[in-house]
Amino acid sequence: MAAAKDGQGMLYVTMQPQEGLSLDQFHEWYNNEHGPTRLRLPQIFSNGLRYQATDGQQPHFLAAYDVTDMAHLLTPSYLDLRANRSPREAETIGQVKVDRFFFDLVWTQEAPSFKPAEQCTDAEAEGRVLVADDVSLNLSQEPDAAEKVIQWYEEEHIPMLSKIPGWLRSRVLRTPSSIEGSNAAGETKIITLHEYAPQNGLGGPEHKASMDTPWRTEVFNKYITTKGRRTYSLFYIFGPAPRDLQHLAALPASAAFSAVSPRLTTTPGTSPIISSYITTPHDGLTIPYQLEGNRSPCAPVIAFSNSLLTSLHMWDPLVKFLKTSRPDLRILRYDTRGRHSIPSPPQPATLDLLADDLASLLDALRIDRLQTLVGVSMGGATTLNFAIKYPSRLQKLIACDFNAASSEANTQAWKERIDIAEADKGRGLREQLAGVTVERWFHPNTMEKKKDVVKWMTEMVAGNSVEGFRWSCQALWGYDLREKMRGARGVEGLFVVGEGDGKGALVKAMEGFKGLLGEKGAELKVVKEAGHLPMCECPEGFWEAVRDFI
Repeated sequence: MAAAKDGQGMLYVTMQPQEGLSLDQFHEWYNNEHGPTRLRLPQIFSNGLRYQATDGQQPHFLAAYDVTDMAHLLTPSYLDLRANRSPREAETIGQVKVDRFFFDLVWTQEAPSFKPAEQCTDAEAEGRVLVADDVSLNLSQEPDAAEKVIQWYEEEHIPMLSKIPGWLRSRVLRTPSSIEGSNAAGETKIITLHEYAPQNGLGGPEHKASMDTPWRTEVFNKYITTKGRRTYSLFYIFGPAPRDLQHLAALPASAAFSAVSPRLTTTPGTSPIISSYITTPHDGLTIPYQLEGNRSPCAPVIAFSNSLLTSLHMWDPLVKFLKTSRPDLRILRYDTRGRHSIPSPPQPATLDLLADDLASLLDALRIDRLQTLVGVSMGGATTLNFAIKYPSRLQKLIACDFNAASSEANTQAWKERIDIAEADKGRGLREQLAGVTVERWFHPNTMEKKKDVVKWMTEMVAGNSVEGFRWSCQALWGYDLREKMRGARGVEGLFVVGEGDGKGALVKAMEGFKGLLGEKGAELKVVKEAGHLPMCECPEGFWEAVRDFI
């Protein structure tokens, strides 16, 4: 049990959609636009939880946000969110009866095994029961009523509730909040929020005992004027990244949404797509991502890590196969560090930093574990290092066209490529490096017979940030993962390489270290008539190589 730190509190919002507003529209807006925007302010909101009423009363929906310091709700960082609503948000919220409350946190008691919902997986947390009690006090008659009621909660009532099977946590809060000033009517409310596991002893002997004591009778007779009670079930936990494909899929095409700030594009319908971004907690890097595929929040996830100088769209040909052949999967792609501008002051990328970037993306999307992670080139090394560093967060890996260790010659080659990219005030990347890079990557057959693929990839490389390239390519300098590869324990591995990558030298190199992965090593498959990016040059052959493994 603990008293609250100064300033801690809660933003408590009840909502009742009005007749005529689709619940799918309401939930998709709230889950993909409204909630994540607030969770992108971790200095203000430490979590965001959505509940649905289980008592048959209105309002049917509740959102509760723990606030680090209630004074933050008076700052532009928060107030500007409300003042600069998107047209969609303004239209939708106009069809919802919304009541917002500010609560100051007074006191907390937790079960020894308690873990906040935002630190649990969705499967662990969803279905938790919330009992919300509020009592009104008239301080004009009993000036110390609040203190007396809080004392009873702390010393008798909540300790008795803690004996109920399934009890997790109780919190005592007070309104009006200190940021609101005095209540003109002299009325103060004490709110208590009690959390229980889905299977619990509410209504049982321990619960009944807590409701029938002399002290409780005295408190209610002397200090309390009215009492309210609501019960809810937890059904959604916000992260800072939009991820709700389920409700998006139920909307018509006309409900497509796009906003520049914050960046969010949604494509509704039978093939839902969310394009948005996260900000890494370790250095504030913006990482664009795209989530699509199976609409179920429980569907397994396959993720992709790009080659240097490419975007998440390098996987477009393969994703077409996946959507047709594996409709059971959610598909996650993202732009790797260095594709766009980078935070200031800049720092050289490392394979550890790239693995942490991916972990941050998964955290923001509340994806606990990947079914498969696929990476190529720098993304292949990232995939391997992610499995080494976070082996519990993926089941399988497919690492393509990469080396487990770099060489001095390779480092020097990257330094020379930086010089080319930065030449002519940065125009060198577009005008020189893009063309020679694609020619170096691609198999002669691709260069000769697939001009559209060459053009597509050359334009993709040319669109890379010059500064991003300078700092991100350093991840490929001076690394050696060979001795660490055994650490990817419990992860199934497949290595894939284009037969012409490095004129065949990379096939031999990957053959040499494939046995070092985890307990069993990895199988190596070679894609014919492909070079450094077989999934782009020969997507049919690449799909044939990985289909059964996925």
